[in-house]
Amino acid sequence: MSQPPVLCIGSALWDIIASASAPMQQGGDIAGQIRRQLGGVALNVALALARQGQQAILLSAIGNGPEGDALIEALELEGVDCRFIYRSDDPTDSYLAIENPNGDVFGAIADCASLELAGDHIFAPLLDGRLGTPSAPWPYRVVVDGNLPAALMQTLSSRVEFSDCQLNIVPASPGKASRLRAALTGGEVTLYVNLGEAEILCEATLPDAEIATHALLKLGAARAIVTDGPRMACFSDGTTIVTLTPPTTPAHSTTGAGDVFMAAHIAAGSDTATPETRLQAAIDAAARHITRKIS
Repeated sequence: MSQPPVLCIGSALWDIIASASAPMQQGGDIAGQIRRQLGGVALNVALALARQGQQAILLSAIGNGPEGDALIEALELEGVDCRFIYRSDDPTDSYLAIENPNGDVFGAIADCASLELAGDHIFAPLLDGRLGTPSAPWPYRVVVDGNLPAALMQTLSSRVEFSDCQLNIVPASPGKASRLRAALTGGEVTLYVNLGEAEILCEATLPDAEIATHALLKLGAARAIVTDGPRMACFSDGTTIVTLTPPTTPAHSTTGAGDVFMAAHIAAGSDTATPETRLQAAIDAAARHITRKIS
């Protein structure tokens, strides 16, 4: 029997990734490769879920023009359900990043203006009967990324649309981590962050992922999963604590690795899965992602 679909809400855009041929310096102008690929946190999670055979429905704002049409066409070919995406008259959003030769991001700019402007239009399918109604809110897993407008993030814990779901939240970037603080004040929220984002949320220096999970539970999360690059990753729900260290692998590109990690952790959540097997599945998926050949 197939698992219920996962609802992925947030950014869906085109990534423009420049891979530098040598370590970047401020003001540098060097050779490299530039590629365009599907991007955005909610999109990446939905895409990774679909590739693992898990039904995924995407709620986002995508422009009406050719760029948006191409984005949706590519997603539908991968099996992502795009029927409920809000098509905006604004341009399709985009993300621009420069990566060092080791795959780490030197710097990036996320243009999520269309998503910000769309506001409550994104949630409309949950209220107009297409995906649910206030009397029958969405009952399955939901992924929400921090690219949503700050005002929407602040109301997540009180919105009737999410009153009966399994809510999973991810910041999208350190710059937007603080948006998640209000969403942790109510409900059963599972939080996925890296150590730097955890420090921003907790407004404290945290020495490792395990200590960070404890701090996030005190902040209101029901469950916290904290990663720290090649160092220890940790899951905690206040009762069970699991720590694992990723394998040492050569990285080609780290962009989207956290989204793949999250998707694998969610997809591994069967009734028989243990916290250890789920965290290991997520670590393994992220390792495969960063070591894959870049075309």
